[in-house]
Amino acid sequence: MVIAINGIFLQDNTMEGYGYYAAAMLQRIAATYPDHQFVVLFDRPFSNHFVSSSNIIPILVKPAARHIPAFLYWYNVSAVLALKKYKPDIWIQPYGFCSLSTTIPQLLVDDLAFHAFPQSVSWHHRWFYKTFTPSFLKKAKKLITVSEFSRNSIEQLYPFAKDQIQIITGAARNDFKPIDWEEKLAIKNEFTNGNEYFICVGAIHPRKNMMNLLKAFSLFKKWNKSNMKLVFIGRMAWQFADFKEKLKTYKYRDDILLTGYLKEEKLIQITAAAYASLYMSKYEGFGLPIVEAMQSGVPVITSNFSSMPEVGGEAVLYADPENPKTIAEQMQLLYKDEKLRQIQIEKGLERAKKYNWDQSAVAFWKEIEAIVSVS
Repeated sequence: MVIAINGIFLQDNTMEGYGYYAAAMLQRIAATYPDHQFVVLFDRPFSNHFVSSSNIIPILVKPAARHIPAFLYWYNVSAVLALKKYKPDIWIQPYGFCSLSTTIPQLLVDDLAFHAFPQSVSWHHRWFYKTFTPSFLKKAKKLITVSEFSRNSIEQLYPFAKDQIQIITGAARNDFKPIDWEEKLAIKNEFTNGNEYFICVGAIHPRKNMMNLLKAFSLFKKWNKSNMKLVFIGRMAWQFADFKEKLKTYKYRDDILLTGYLKEEKLIQITAAAYASLYMSKYEGFGLPIVEAMQSGVPVITSNFSSMPEVGGEAVLYADPENPKTIAEQMQLLYKDEKLRQIQIEKGLERAKKYNWDQSAVAFWKEIEAIVSVS
């Protein structure tokens, strides 16, 4: 079997969410099924670690698909022409777009987050999503999404797609795990001068709710005379200017750290050494940093909205993402009650076992086989 995979977002220093999902699936199924060939399409120079198996064939297809005309041309013309040489049995599309011109059966991965939080993308991308998503869903043979919440949302928006949706969750990479006290101290010395810190992982844009986190942290600092820090981990993505401007006059500016995008090794370290993880996004299809923190032995405070309660279950604390006081109260609760914090750590470690990349890859491969068998 020849399996084509869209790899345009498999890029070092920018990879997030569905990029990690695509990478995890590719690495596992290519290693598990060495007799099959995997053709990965990139739209710009790529790192060799994304093509680590001998049965993975990388091809560079131009132009770079980073704006709407280029999207349409890449998916419907240049990528289709490039694949003719390989005659793939299926084309996996992990980023919510697919080709409308190809006859190759396509497997689409998406959560349609743009519908719930349209201000997280530019107006022209909103137009593109709304205009073409119905066609993408009709063209794809199957749609994989990452949570029950996402499936229900898609069914409400596009009832015609109901029978083609399958849930296959993400998971934390194996290197996310608890570390000992000495390792934690070394990381805290490196990043926060030895002080405890909360982390918030995610690109800086409105959906991630950074402004309300600053307000919650202000309340926490007002209630507690501590040296606690707040560390934001992620690239500057969209509409971040207001956030950066507010930081200039923020009362506790010296207690805020913006790391920018971190390579995986550093992200794993800084997560494992955190006092707690704050993931107060206004909308998520899954919320991978919740699982990464739980698996690292770090308690989590997250939003009581969208997929987050489904992912965290009873293992995390919840707050209203629109109400900074409720966020601060949960931060205070963990800070004042070490016994509760330890209970949440134990619950999180157990809950994280529910999410496993190997199991997800098995389910993903079954969907590939099912599509190919009837095509």
